[in-house]
Amino acid sequence: MDLSPAPFFTDVLPGPDGGEAHWVVTSDGKRIRVGHWPLTAAKGTVLLFPGRTEYIEKYGITARELAQRGLATLAIDWRGQGLADRMLDDPLVGHVDTFGDYQKDVAAMMRAARALGLPRPYFLLAHSMGGCIGLRAVMEGLSVQAAAFTGPMWGIYVKPHLRPFATFLSNMMPRLGKGHGLPPGTSLVPYVQAAPFEDNMLTTDAQMYDMMRDQLAAHPELALGGPSFVWLREALLETRHLAQRAAPNLPAITFLGTNERIVALPPVHARMENWPAGRLVPVEGGEHEVLMEPEHMRGPVLDAMEKLFLGTPTT
Repeated sequence: MDLSPAPFFTDVLPGPDGGEAHWVVTSDGKRIRVGHWPLTAAKGTVLLFPGRTEYIEKYGITARELAQRGLATLAIDWRGQGLADRMLDDPLVGHVDTFGDYQKDVAAMMRAARALGLPRPYFLLAHSMGGCIGLRAVMEGLSVQAAAFTGPMWGIYVKPHLRPFATFLSNMMPRLGKGHGLPPGTSLVPYVQAAPFEDNMLTTDAQMYDMMRDQLAAHPELALGGPSFVWLREALLETRHLAQRAAPNLPAITFLGTNERIVALPPVHARMENWPAGRLVPVEGGEHEVLMEPEHMRGPVLDAMEKLFLGTPTT
């Protein structure tokens, strides 16, 4: 597999030493970016699936905390975000033609993991939209020993009175040739740049919120705004489809902040209630991004992941 060096930003809250990024090309010709933080004598490698709008560098702190627990990390910029190929002329609109395309990114990531010789076993850590992509991947045989999800997007949260409207628009606007437009209530401005820290829906940690803002200010090419109508249509279709499928035979744990306000909650509860080797762990007071919460909240989350992945007792 041809791996070529890619930009890798370490000026704002970097991860462990030795991190590198690489360009990889998917089966349909899209150039995406993968980043890895190697670790001497690692006990395995975590495949980190970020959420919508996210990028590799955002998870430097997570990679550092996983390294402290003996795990290397490989993360990805999905098509349409980060430094991967953007899908539309306006690079700030989040878009994908079909959610199945993300599985081509997963396949390219796995080829990169093998080419880089990253230590096995592999484990999945998937956040938000990455949780949707990761759920399909493990259902279809992704080579991981266990999976951890945080705030997984197994349903799209829409206010009850707007649900019929959202479904109608996400199907109608593409038919009218406007599928690349933004749904009402969304913006080209990234959430962390538009929303004040007070009562934001991502984290209760002001330093983490500032870190996200600082990364985008330093590297605006990482920024992404709202999703397209097509993305919304495809996300609704994908989450409905996955809800009909049985859970895989895989140990799994899902973390959900008790103040989660971004993904739909019932599909998460329904999925974990019917996952034989899975359990749901509430994070008291947590918002959507439990890995970006203060250490006293994210520490136990990472400890529980370590126990799941490596069988290490939590302290």
